[in-house]
Amino acid sequence: MPPMTKSAQPRPQGLIVRLAQTSADLRAAQRLRYRVFIQEMGGSGPLVDHDAGLECDALDPLFDHLLLIDTARDPEGGDHVVGAYRLLPDTRLTEAGQFYCDTEFDLAPLRQSGRRLLELGRSCIDKPYRGGVGMLQMWQGLAEYVVKNRIEILFGAASFHGADPARWAQPLSWLHHHHLAPETLRVHASHSTGFVPLAVDKLDRKTALLQLPSLIRGYLRLGGVVGEGVFVDHAFQTTDVCVILDTAAMSEHAQALARPARGEGQ
Repeated sequence: MPPMTKSAQPRPQGLIVRLAQTSADLRAAQRLRYRVFIQEMGGSGPLVDHDAGLECDALDPLFDHLLLIDTARDPEGGDHVVGAYRLLPDTRLTEAGQFYCDTEFDLAPLRQSGRRLLELGRSCIDKPYRGGVGMLQMWQGLAEYVVKNRIEILFGAASFHGADPARWAQPLSWLHHHHLAPETLRVHASHSTGFVPLAVDKLDRKTALLQLPSLIRGYLRLGGVVGEGVFVDHAFQTTDVCVILDTAAMSEHAQALARPARGEGQ
Protein backbone atom coordinates (compact mmCIF):
# COMPACT_ATOMS: atom_id res chain seq x y z
CA MET A 1 0.00 0.00 0.00
CA PRO A 2 1.51 3.37 -0.99
CA PRO A 3 2.25 6.07 1.58
CA MET A 4 -0.01 9.09 1.79
CA THR A 5 2.32 11.83 0.64
CA LYS A 6 0.73 14.85 2.29
CA SER A 7 -0.16 13.09 5.52
CA ALA A 8 3.31 11.61 5.84
CA GLN A 9 4.90 15.00 6.47
CA PRO A 10 6.05 15.58 10.09
CA ARG A 11 3.40 17.08 12.34
CA PRO A 12 3.48 18.52 15.89
CA GLN A 13 4.82 16.21 18.60
CA GLY A 14 6.76 14.17 16.01
CA LEU A 15 3.60 12.48 14.73
CA ILE A 16 2.89 11.51 11.14
CA VAL A 17 -0.13 9.92 9.48
CA ARG A 18 0.22 7.43 6.63
CA LEU A 19 -1.09 4.12 5.37
CA ALA A 20 0.53 0.90 6.55
CA GLN A 21 3.30 -0.08 4.17
CA THR A 22 4.77 -3.25 5.66
CA SER A 23 3.80 -6.31 7.67
CA ALA A 24 5.61 -4.69 10.61
CA ASP A 25 3.26 -1.70 10.36
CA LEU A 26 0.23 -3.98 10.40
CA ARG A 27 1.51 -5.98 13.37
CA ALA A 28 2.17 -2.76 15.27
CA ALA A 29 -1.42 -1.68 14.57
CA GLN A 30 -2.73 -5.06 15.73
CA ARG A 31 -0.59 -4.74 18.86
CA LEU A 32 -2.13 -1.32 19.58
CA ARG A 33 -5.61 -2.75 18.99
CA TYR A 34 -4.83 -5.53 21.45
CA ARG A 35 -3.91 -2.99 24.14
CA VAL A 36 -7.06 -0.96 23.55
CA PHE A 37 -9.77 -3.48 22.62
CA ILE A 38 -8.63 -6.54 24.55
CA GLN A 39 -6.66 -5.34 27.58
CA GLU A 40 -8.42 -2.03 28.15
CA MET A 41 -11.97 -2.82 27.02
CA GLY A 42 -12.08 -6.53 27.83
CA GLY A 43 -12.94 -7.71 24.33
CA SER A 44 -12.08 -10.97 22.61
CA GLY A 45 -12.33 -12.69 19.25
CA PRO A 46 -11.56 -15.98 17.48
CA LEU A 47 -8.29 -14.73 15.94
CA VAL A 48 -6.96 -12.78 18.92
CA ASP A 49 -3.37 -13.86 19.60
CA HIS A 50 -2.89 -13.46 23.35
CA ASP A 51 0.63 -14.87 23.31
CA ALA A 52 1.83 -12.29 20.78
CA GLY A 53 -0.52 -9.56 22.02
CA LEU A 54 -2.26 -9.05 18.64
CA GLU A 55 -5.90 -8.26 17.88
CA CYS A 56 -6.47 -9.66 14.40
CA ASP A 57 -9.37 -10.72 12.24
CA ALA A 58 -9.85 -12.37 8.86
CA LEU A 59 -10.62 -9.08 7.09
CA ASP A 60 -7.37 -7.33 8.00
CA PRO A 61 -5.68 -8.21 4.67
CA LEU A 62 -8.52 -6.53 2.73
CA PHE A 63 -8.33 -3.21 4.56
CA ASP A 64 -6.09 -0.21 4.18
CA HIS A 65 -4.75 0.69 7.62
CA LEU A 66 -4.42 4.40 8.35
CA LEU A 67 -1.80 4.85 11.06
CA LEU A 68 -0.73 7.56 13.47
CA ILE A 69 2.99 7.07 14.01
CA ASP A 70 5.28 8.52 16.65
CA THR A 71 8.54 9.11 14.80
CA ALA A 72 10.43 9.16 18.10
CA ARG A 73 9.71 5.46 18.56
CA ASP A 74 11.78 2.77 16.91
CA PRO A 75 9.78 0.80 14.30
CA GLU A 76 11.94 -2.22 15.08
CA GLY A 77 10.46 -2.22 18.57
CA GLY A 78 6.96 -2.65 17.17
CA ASP A 79 5.36 0.18 19.15
CA HIS A 80 5.70 3.06 16.66
CA VAL A 81 1.97 2.94 15.80
CA VAL A 82 -0.01 4.97 18.36
CA GLY A 83 -3.26 5.36 16.41
CA ALA A 84 -5.06 3.21 13.85
CA TYR A 85 -8.10 3.21 11.57
CA ARG A 86 -9.22 0.43 9.21
CA LEU A 87 -10.51 1.55 5.81
CA LEU A 88 -12.31 -0.71 3.34
CA PRO A 89 -13.50 0.82 0.04
CA ASP A 90 -16.25 -1.02 -1.81
CA THR A 91 -13.90 -1.55 -4.76
CA ARG A 92 -11.90 -3.96 -2.60
CA LEU A 93 -14.81 -6.40 -2.25
CA THR A 94 -15.42 -9.44 -4.39
CA GLU A 95 -18.94 -10.19 -5.56
CA ALA A 96 -19.49 -12.45 -2.57
CA GLY A 97 -17.43 -10.25 -0.23
CA GLN A 98 -18.77 -8.64 2.87
CA PHE A 99 -18.06 -5.57 4.91
CA TYR A 100 -17.34 -6.10 8.58
CA CYS A 101 -20.61 -4.30 9.40
CA ASP A 102 -22.60 -6.90 7.45
CA THR A 103 -22.40 -9.05 10.59
CA GLU A 104 -24.21 -6.35 12.59
CA PHE A 105 -26.40 -4.29 10.24
CA ASP A 106 -28.44 -4.72 7.08
CA LEU A 107 -26.48 -2.51 4.68
CA ALA A 108 -28.91 -2.87 1.76
CA PRO A 109 -29.81 0.87 1.68
CA LEU A 110 -26.14 1.81 1.28
CA ARG A 111 -25.48 -0.79 -1.41
CA GLN A 112 -28.64 0.22 -3.29
CA SER A 113 -27.61 3.88 -3.26
CA GLY A 114 -25.18 3.17 -6.10
CA ARG A 115 -22.64 5.48 -4.51
CA ARG A 116 -18.99 4.84 -3.61
CA LEU A 117 -18.75 3.41 -0.09
CA LEU A 118 -15.99 3.31 2.51
CA GLU A 119 -16.25 1.29 5.72
CA LEU A 120 -14.43 2.61 8.78
CA GLY A 121 -13.50 0.51 11.79
CA ARG A 122 -11.13 -0.39 14.60
CA SER A 123 -10.49 3.26 15.42
CA CYS A 124 -8.17 3.57 18.41
CA ILE A 125 -5.46 5.76 19.91
CA ASP A 126 -2.95 4.84 22.61
CA LYS A 127 -3.76 6.31 26.03
CA PRO A 128 -0.88 8.81 26.24
CA TYR A 129 -1.91 10.34 22.90
CA ARG A 130 -5.60 10.87 23.59
CA GLY A 131 -7.01 14.34 23.99
CA GLY A 132 -4.32 15.92 21.81
CA VAL A 133 -3.92 16.56 18.11
CA GLY A 134 -3.63 12.89 17.20
CA MET A 135 -7.29 12.29 16.36
CA LEU A 136 -7.47 15.50 14.35
CA GLN A 137 -4.45 14.35 12.34
CA MET A 138 -6.06 10.95 11.79
CA TRP A 139 -9.20 12.63 10.48
CA GLN A 140 -7.20 14.84 8.17
CA GLY A 141 -5.55 11.73 6.76
CA LEU A 142 -8.98 10.12 6.43
CA ALA A 143 -10.35 13.18 4.60
CA GLU A 144 -7.45 13.06 2.15
CA TYR A 145 -8.07 9.34 1.54
CA VAL A 146 -11.76 10.06 0.88
CA VAL A 147 -10.96 12.75 -1.69
CA LYS A 148 -8.26 10.68 -3.39
CA ASN A 149 -10.56 7.65 -3.73
CA ARG A 150 -13.70 9.63 -4.63
CA ILE A 151 -15.64 8.20 -1.68
CA GLU A 152 -19.23 9.40 -1.37
CA ILE A 153 -20.49 7.63 1.77
CA LEU A 154 -18.51 6.63 4.86
CA PHE A 155 -19.98 4.25 7.41
CA GLY A 156 -18.99 2.01 10.29
CA ALA A 157 -19.89 0.66 13.70
CA ALA A 158 -19.26 3.08 16.56
CA SER A 159 -19.35 1.72 20.09
CA PHE A 160 -20.56 2.37 23.59
CA HIS A 161 -18.65 0.39 26.21
CA GLY A 162 -20.57 -2.57 27.63
CA ALA A 163 -23.15 -5.01 26.32
CA ASP A 164 -26.22 -3.45 27.99
CA PRO A 165 -27.97 -0.87 25.77
CA ALA A 166 -30.20 0.22 28.68
CA ARG A 167 -27.11 1.66 30.37
CA TRP A 168 -26.86 4.13 27.49
CA ALA A 169 -30.58 4.84 27.08
CA GLN A 170 -30.14 8.61 27.07
CA PRO A 171 -27.48 8.98 24.35
CA LEU A 172 -28.90 6.14 22.24
CA SER A 173 -32.35 7.71 22.38
CA TRP A 174 -30.90 11.14 21.59
CA LEU A 175 -29.24 9.73 18.49
CA HIS A 176 -32.49 8.05 17.44
CA HIS A 177 -34.61 11.19 17.80
CA HIS A 178 -32.13 13.81 16.59
CA HIS A 179 -29.62 12.12 14.27
CA LEU A 180 -31.45 9.29 12.48
CA ALA A 181 -30.30 8.72 8.90
CA PRO A 182 -32.67 9.63 6.05
CA GLU A 183 -34.75 6.72 4.83
CA THR A 184 -32.65 6.25 1.70
CA LEU A 185 -29.51 5.56 3.78
CA ARG A 186 -31.08 4.12 6.92
CA VAL A 187 -29.49 0.78 7.69
CA HIS A 188 -31.06 -1.44 10.36
CA ALA A 189 -29.55 -3.60 13.08
CA SER A 190 -29.55 -7.22 11.99
CA HIS A 191 -30.85 -8.51 15.34
CA SER A 192 -33.24 -7.00 17.82
CA THR A 193 -31.83 -6.35 21.28
CA GLY A 194 -35.19 -5.42 22.73
CA PHE A 195 -33.97 -1.88 23.33
CA VAL A 196 -36.66 0.75 22.78
CA PRO A 197 -35.61 4.42 22.62
CA LEU A 198 -36.94 6.68 25.33
CA ALA A 199 -39.76 9.04 24.44
CA VAL A 200 -38.69 12.55 23.50
CA ASP A 201 -40.10 14.02 26.71
CA LYS A 202 -37.92 11.63 28.73
CA LEU A 203 -34.68 12.86 27.19
CA ASP A 204 -32.14 14.82 29.21
CA ARG A 205 -30.02 16.69 26.68
CA LYS A 206 -27.10 17.34 29.03
CA THR A 207 -26.88 13.71 30.14
CA ALA A 208 -27.25 12.40 26.61
CA LEU A 209 -24.49 14.57 25.19
CA LEU A 210 -22.12 13.94 28.10
CA GLN A 211 -22.50 10.19 27.67
CA LEU A 212 -21.85 10.19 23.94
CA PRO A 213 -18.41 8.71 23.17
CA SER A 214 -16.02 11.32 21.82
CA LEU A 215 -15.68 9.53 18.49
CA ILE A 216 -19.44 9.63 17.91
CA ARG A 217 -19.57 13.30 18.93
CA GLY A 218 -16.88 13.94 16.34
CA TYR A 219 -18.86 12.17 13.62
CA LEU A 220 -21.95 14.22 14.49
CA ARG A 221 -19.97 17.46 14.19
CA LEU A 222 -18.99 16.37 10.70
CA GLY A 223 -22.63 15.84 9.78
CA GLY A 224 -22.92 12.15 10.66
CA VAL A 225 -26.20 10.30 11.22
CA VAL A 226 -27.02 6.84 12.59
CA GLY A 227 -28.93 3.81 11.42
CA GLU A 228 -31.96 2.28 13.09
CA GLY A 229 -31.42 0.11 16.15
CA VAL A 230 -28.33 -1.09 18.01
CA PHE A 231 -26.23 -4.22 17.90
CA VAL A 232 -24.68 -5.84 20.98
CA ASP A 233 -21.21 -7.19 20.23
CA HIS A 234 -20.63 -9.71 23.00
CA ALA A 235 -17.10 -10.55 21.84
CA PHE A 236 -15.96 -6.95 22.18
CA GLN A 237 -18.38 -6.14 25.01
CA THR A 238 -19.82 -3.13 23.21
CA THR A 239 -23.16 -1.69 22.13
CA ASP A 240 -22.83 -0.55 18.52
CA VAL A 241 -24.61 1.95 16.33
CA CYS A 242 -23.96 2.35 12.61
CA VAL A 243 -22.71 5.85 11.84
CA ILE A 244 -23.13 7.15 8.28
CA LEU A 245 -21.44 10.18 6.74
CA ASP A 246 -22.62 11.45 3.36
CA THR A 247 -19.72 13.48 1.95
CA ALA A 248 -22.18 15.69 0.07
CA ALA A 249 -23.62 16.78 3.40
CA MET A 250 -20.35 17.07 5.33
CA SER A 251 -19.76 20.30 7.18
CA GLU A 252 -17.40 22.95 5.83
CA HIS A 253 -15.03 22.08 8.68
CA ALA A 254 -14.87 18.48 7.52
CA GLN A 255 -14.27 19.44 3.91
CA ALA A 256 -11.55 21.85 4.99
CA LEU A 257 -9.60 18.96 6.54
CA ALA A 258 -8.95 17.56 3.09
CA ARG A 259 -7.55 20.79 1.68
CA PRO A 260 -3.76 21.14 1.60
CA ALA A 261 -2.38 23.29 4.37
CA ARG A 262 -0.49 26.43 3.33
CA GLY A 263 2.93 25.47 2.04
CA GLU A 264 2.07 21.80 1.36
CA GLY A 265 2.51 20.31 -2.10
CA GLN A 266 -0.39 19.16 -4.19
